[in-house]
Amino acid sequence: MFRPLSLFVGLRYTRSKRRNGYVSLFSFVSIITLCLGVMLLIVILSVMNGFEKEVRERILNMISHITVSGFDGKIQDWQSVVKKVRQNPEVVGTAPFIRAEGMLIYKRQVQGSLYRGIDPKLERSVSKVHSSMVAGSIDDLVPGKFRIILGQDLAFKLGVDVGQKVTMVTPTANVTPAGVMPRLKRFTVVGIFKVGFYQYDSAVGLIHIEDAARVFRKKDGVSGVQVQVKNLLNVAATKKLLKKQFEHEYWVKDWSYYHANWFSAVQMEKRMMFVILFIIIVVVSVNIISSMITVVNDKRSDIAIMRTFGAKTSTILRIFLVQGSVIGVVGTAMGVLLGVLLSLNLDNLYTQLVNFTGKQVIDPSVYLISDLPTDVQLEQVLVIGISTLVMSIIATIIPAITASHINPADALRYE
Repeated sequence: MFRPLSLFVGLRYTRSKRRNGYVSLFSFVSIITLCLGVMLLIVILSVMNGFEKEVRERILNMISHITVSGFDGKIQDWQSVVKKVRQNPEVVGTAPFIRAEGMLIYKRQVQGSLYRGIDPKLERSVSKVHSSMVAGSIDDLVPGKFRIILGQDLAFKLGVDVGQKVTMVTPTANVTPAGVMPRLKRFTVVGIFKVGFYQYDSAVGLIHIEDAARVFRKKDGVSGVQVQVKNLLNVAATKKLLKKQFEHEYWVKDWSYYHANWFSAVQMEKRMMFVILFIIIVVVSVNIISSMITVVNDKRSDIAIMRTFGAKTSTILRIFLVQGSVIGVVGTAMGVLLGVLLSLNLDNLYTQLVNFTGKQVIDPSVYLISDLPTDVQLEQVLVIGISTLVMSIIATIIPAITASHINPADALRYE
């Protein structure tokens, strides 16, 4: 079967044993280093993608896509706000809420808490907290009964379980003849939820919106209105329209506003990690240059013989481009394959590690989640693979040009 001379000789050089043992070692090290660089880049970016995606999903289990709230933290005529919001075809759910802060006391345990007054029926259309219940149901929040649902970590810190009573301390106070006294109210724990996001599981308590209005003296007003849209990708556009509609009346913020610093930090870390790991690939490319120069020096006599038999300069150039490209193709292919396979199975490997050691490596109080999710994005894998392959091929050009300009007489002088 006919094959171009440059391809035939280039592949033969790749497979053949060299007189200089260091040539094979350099090529092997170049392939392995390139493979490890690509694999690490894919795995680390996949972990950061998965971490960001998982946190986003868990946040959206608890809060809505968009929040409309008053400049002073109150909306009196929230029904009219809901009516206006519902005019947008992208909106699929709305629900009023009351937000407040305070403390919860059970026996000798005291914990700061964030309270959310909700309407259980309407809450289902704007969040997924109802599907995150570990015990009880959000429908157990009945107005006038003063019941509360706690995050799992908050309940654990207090040492409280379903059916027990906790004391709520509000930031407001009562003025009595005996002096200023804090306002206290007893609530019965009727449920426990776990959305998997430590910030909510360790601090949030859900109560009925009517009970919240009484305890926190909101009367008929609410803190804001939660809005759910059809497609998460259209949140920015919908927010822009609502912001224009309620201009100078209310705040309109999307879900990312409340965690903007965290997501900005993650994006910055992803960019910096990409740059740092890509430097490894650049170093490997330099290593490929040194490896190919060693190959050229080892094959000087072969090059001279081919030149004397009429091989053109372009043929010699292509021979060593093929040989150098093999290093790039094999190293990149192995790195992409191992990186994708490791990323897809990393969560299972981490679970087995935790089960084997009995220690939780990822502290949810620090990293917000306790597992190791991954999200392999095809676009990133293609960018990493193609850019690495291009750089490795470019790295072979200088040694290949050097080989093509070898003078046969000089190369054979001492043979």
